[in-house]
Amino acid sequence: MNIDPQTAKIRQLNDRLRQTGRGGRVMITRGIQALGEQSVAAIIAKVRAFDTFTPDNDPWQEHDYGKFVHDGQNVLFKIDYYDLAMKFASPDPSDPKVTTRILTVMTAEEY
Repeated sequence: MNIDPQTAKIRQLNDRLRQTGRGGRVMITRGIQALGEQSVAAIIAKVRAFDTFTPDNDPWQEHDYGKFVHDGQNVLFKIDYYDLAMKFASPDPSDPKVTTRILTVMTAEEY
């Protein structure tokens, strides 16, 4: 499926953050933290390796959301786009000069 250039750029920036931790901030919730250091490391590794994007979980083709199970726990990740001051939505998520990306990893119960 073809995607427009702006969406392709957003996807590229999201993949970079998800796979490398660069280009934004990675946050974990208290629920993830409570699972322990080894589980946090394994969960972050699963987020980085995640590539099961489908029309159901990625309707905008931006690779900004995913869900998987870790040791029986439903885990979600979501990327949000803010302006540089982090007060409002980004005016252009395809432009890293005006966007702060936040990748949040959480348990499904925390969503």
